[in-house]
Amino acid sequence: MPIATIQMIEGRSEEVKREIIEKVTQALAEASNSPVEAIRIIIQEVPSTNWGKAGVMAKDEGR
Repeated sequence: MPIATIQMIEGRSEEVKREIIEKVTQALAEASNSPVEAIRIIIQEVPSTNWGKAGVMAKDEGR
């Protein structure tokens, strides 16, 4: 069973997450020659206090 884990910054709507899950499922099913029922997608959301860019916490940058 293929599993894809996607990490992204928190704050996206459920609608966007649904679309990501749908499209990644289709791509992974095609690439692995697996039925879509066997595909698992895990979205891990990272809070803005847990990442930074160029030495600055993302939260401090308004992200």
